[in-house]
Amino acid sequence: MTGLILHHYDTSPFSEKVRLMFGLKGLAWDSVQAPVIMPKPDLVPLTGGYRRIPVMQVGADIYCDTQVILAEIEARAPNPPSVSGAGWAVNFWADRLFFGVTVPIIFGELGDATSREFILDREKLSGRPFDIAAMKAAAGVMRPQWRAQAAWIEAGLARGEWLDGDAPGLSDIAAYMNLWFLARNLPAVAYGLLSGLPRTQAWRDRVAAIGHGTRREITGAQALQVAHDAEPAAPPAHDHADPQALAVGAAVTVAADDYGRDPVAGTLVAVTPDRVVIARGTPELGRTHIHFPRAGYRVGKA
Repeated sequence: MTGLILHHYDTSPFSEKVRLMFGLKGLAWDSVQAPVIMPKPDLVPLTGGYRRIPVMQVGADIYCDTQVILAEIEARAPNPPSVSGAGWAVNFWADRLFFGVTVPIIFGELGDATSREFILDREKLSGRPFDIAAMKAAAGVMRPQWRAQAAWIEAGLARGEWLDGDAPGLSDIAAYMNLWFLARNLPAVAYGLLSGLPRTQAWRDRVAAIGHGTRREITGAQALQVAHDAEPAAPPAHDHADPQALAVGAAVTVAADDYGRDPVAGTLVAVTPDRVVIARGTPELGRTHIHFPRAGYRVGKA
């Protein structure tokens, strides 16, 4: 085992960010191919009910959401340095605003070929209708918005080859995600929307060339055994100035505030300005620590 286990699937745009971070750091990692839709029998036991992809696992520590996954990779492999403060703002924009205009463009075009099972799954995930007709109607409006946001990348490359400065970093990986997602599904549409943005076109090739590090496939059963055989690492120092005044040892729930809002219940281990860690214990896995970002997640009393 390499120590780093990524639960993902190859077509996941959010997983592509993590795979590129592995490549940027030159890391070896183990890949567990998760199902695209529920059920996810080798994932949900690890996360306590969180079902979004990707999830990173290191022993009995489970990292949910790319925000905390990328931060953890940076902490474990700080060279070359790849995360700046502004990079987190770019990452949040890419995950929410840019992704929000990319989805209707793709499914407005491909929605009629989308399986009923996928549609029902995404409706349960989002808590609202997966309305193909509405996405078709919105696609025409979203395409110029998508191009406008791609033009921000073009402007950001005016001073060099990378958004993060002299070398690639989090800003590049995050901004690239939606270009990758659109081009993978609708290459002709992506080509047209990037027309006249030559710096972005060349930059896209440079980001892709970063690669994914050294990948090895393992099974979900193997990953569960790793968690069973391990103990969680020492948690970060608890932030006693936390605005919610959360107390270590309290029973809490954690849930995303946008979609996939299934709450995960556990015992609070620590909160920091950017992270919340809860503990769970099950007969199958023993004690695990589950890590979530603070931004974009809600913590409440269980």
